[in-house]
Amino acid sequence: MSPLAAPFILLARAWQIGPSRILPPSCRYEPSCSAYAIEALSRYGALAGGWLALKRLLRCNPWGGCGHDPVP
Repeated sequence: MSPLAAPFILLARAWQIGPSRILPPSCRYEPSCSAYAIEALSRYGALAGGWLALKRLLRCNPWGGCGHDPVP
């Protein structure tokens, strides 16, 4: 994991611990977007992992897909 990715991973973990537990579940993909972001950032670093996480967040909408979508 790159040192630049650590703050973004902490942000995703904070989402999992905080607002995600209060809001009703609405994930369209498996794994969830926050878990996907953490794995992508850990595996590819801040730049490439952040890009993958952003693309995933943009796909996560009512007109997007659903189902199993692992980190490449």
